[in-house]
Amino acid sequence: MNIQEFRKRQQTISLDGVINEPLDVAYTDVGEGEPILLLHGIPTWSFLFHDVIDTLAQHYRVIAPDMIGYGYSDRRDQFDRSIEFQADFVERFLEHLDVESAHFVAHDIGGGVALILADRKPELVRSMVLSNSVAYDSWPVDEMLAMGHPRNAKMKPEEMTEKLVESFQFGLTRSERITEEFKEGIVTPYQERDGIVSLVRNAASLNTNHTTPLTSRLGQMQQPTLLLWGEDDKWQPISTAEQLVKDMPHAELHPMKDCSHWVPQDNPEEFASATLEFLQRVPVAV
Repeated sequence: MNIQEFRKRQQTISLDGVINEPLDVAYTDVGEGEPILLLHGIPTWSFLFHDVIDTLAQHYRVIAPDMIGYGYSDRRDQFDRSIEFQADFVERFLEHLDVESAHFVAHDIGGGVALILADRKPELVRSMVLSNSVAYDSWPVDEMLAMGHPRNAKMKPEEMTEKLVESFQFGLTRSERITEEFKEGIVTPYQERDGIVSLVRNAASLNTNHTTPLTSRLGQMQQPTLLLWGEDDKWQPISTAEQLVKDMPHAELHPMKDCSHWVPQDNPEEFASATLEFLQRVPVAV
């Protein structure tokens, strides 16, 4: 699915109750059944999941928001960008949609958001699929620390494109998956002036202090958890997943060969099939 088709399917709502004025939220909501919430990371947006949404939606209701400051959701300089704030947003967003609990399928910093909510409001998080997720003090990575310098808010569109496209060489193992469709899809919202500024603000907000306090509480998280991890990732190495398996009582590891950081793009077929197989083993909500 290209970006034009993806954008045509997105909805936009005005969400109150997060800051002192409403926030615009762009999101996909397709399929029927138990809800799955897809949470992307940085520097992507919900388009990261463009090749897995329809497969998952054959069995579940799939909800994929652009987190605040990302993609086509609100990008103004009027709110925090931390994963703690994103957890506040997700909690209110699901409340707005009358979703009392969901399966969280989360990548990169989206995984940090899922862990915060699994700890803060466990009844909201039915299960978790964490894909090359931030945890412990494994982040932020050097590239995002550099991106967050305020001077980068003055980048020209072509400079931002160059930085993002360069990152695809490290974030994807399979060169044939660096498609023009994927590059255009990820880069496009960050070609606009407010998109460039917003992405830089997002990078500046990354703070390991928002996951390290969870370390001592991982053993209390009762959610069934699948760690769906690309083995070639240099940014969020599989050693993080191996430690999470040790620390979380109901976690299991599914390593993905010949995959790096952006697993839903590197191998969408295995990503979707492993997620569905895992979710089918999670007890149905009563």
